[in-house]
Amino acid sequence: MTADRTQLPTNTVGAGPGIGVYAPFTTTVYVKATENGYPIPGGTSATDKIFGCNMAGGLNVGSLYYLDGDPDHETEVDNGAGGKIKVPNAYRSITLGSNSGGNSFHFHAGNEAGTATITCSVQNPQDQKYYSTSLTITVGAASGLPASVTGRTTTSNVLGIQGNTAGLTTTTNVKVQVLDDANQMVPNPAAPNLQISIRPTGAGVGASLMAGNKTGGTLSVSTVAGLAGFDLSSGPTEGSIVLDMTADRSDNDVSNGIQDPVAGVLVVPAVSRVATATTPPSITTAALGGGATVGVPYSFVLEATGGQAPYAWTALGALPAGLTLSAAGVISGTPSAAGTVSFAVRVTDGAGNSANANYSLTVAAGAPAPTPALAIGGCSGATCTLPTAAAGTDYAYTLWTTGGSGTTAPAWSLVGSVPTGISIGATTGMLEWKAPSPPACPAPPAGTNPGPTVTVSVTKGTDTLIQAVKIPVTQAGGAACP
Repeated sequence: MTADRTQLPTNTVGAGPGIGVYAPFTTTVYVKATENGYPIPGGTSATDKIFGCNMAGGLNVGSLYYLDGDPDHETEVDNGAGGKIKVPNAYRSITLGSNSGGNSFHFHAGNEAGTATITCSVQNPQDQKYYSTSLTITVGAASGLPASVTGRTTTSNVLGIQGNTAGLTTTTNVKVQVLDDANQMVPNPAAPNLQISIRPTGAGVGASLMAGNKTGGTLSVSTVAGLAGFDLSSGPTEGSIVLDMTADRSDNDVSNGIQDPVAGVLVVPAVSRVATATTPPSITTAALGGGATVGVPYSFVLEATGGQAPYAWTALGALPAGLTLSAAGVISGTPSAAGTVSFAVRVTDGAGNSANANYSLTVAAGAPAPTPALAIGGCSGATCTLPTAAAGTDYAYTLWTTGGSGTTAPAWSLVGSVPTGISIGATTGMLEWKAPSPPACPAPPAGTNPGPTVTVSVTKGTDTLIQAVKIPVTQAGGAACP
């Protein structure tokens, strides 16, 4: 068995299977069987299928497809425009005939990262014995570090306040999902990897979290298969209970501090009664707060009461650049332009009644971004080691810069003692070592990692960097110098 590609990206976009350059989530798998170096015989009719292939592992990461145009391998579905189209069927196992001892089929990646093991077996039509082999295809390259945190209520999306006389539940279960940047669940941690906190304002005052024997306004919990669960209990005040959910991208551990926070917000309404279908909601947020600054993440929760919760929020005008309004009433994002922007929002309750409000948000100009330090690309430490030079062969390697001030091209030079034959382009940064004194091994014994070290000076704008650069040398052909 062979495959065109044995590593595929995770298909989080839900793309269908296909063949060719525009089908990056699909690969062709080939099976071939020989006896004494000759292809085994066989046919292609329904009665002489010779190859049998199945997903022996990794059922969640992909499926098998024929993609042969056979109507028996397709299903007719609605195309969404009043017509019908045929789509290929997904299989866990398939059978194939033999043409010149071989055949092919297709593997299509799913939305979960992992490895898929495909096993194919063949029956030799001469001796009737079975032979099998397997192929592994890797789907995705998950980082395992948090990139998104999302929460949802599972038993009730609206809470009654404590002491309500309408018989409304005062507790709901909450599930929080932590995914990495490939939209895959983070691995089960050895320590708590999710911090949950209730904002101590409005309806959050008096509300509490519960997980096992832990209770309070904040909890640290661990995810299992990327999911954590706990209970939320309301307080005595109507309004929105706002939960802040935070993971740590640096190490997926919040018990040792949070160095690189990844945050999410969940809003749960708390009411005292079930309003009639004609009672409109009321927006209680008088003005936006928190202060917004260019380049600084901003978050603010709009609140409403009355009507029939839950509420759905929409923006009736453009928010400041970089900010969005979620259906839960959370204005969030990173502002990208300074200035004052006025816009309107609408809240719609469960009965379809709505209320509007007008807001203005001023975004302050942020501090200028610091200029990154001037560096030579790919270099770190006191000495930068370049690719190897071969003895007797002219050598050239172009250096480049990162960071630094100014917009003009950098100026390069060599300072101090420079071995014969080595030079650098003043404007190009090309470091050369060539005839009449090309690279050469030093006199034996050469020792470990032999080669000259030169001192490179580069100036960009008002910044200058002095960097030691080593050029390792080998014999012609790559063998170490004697």
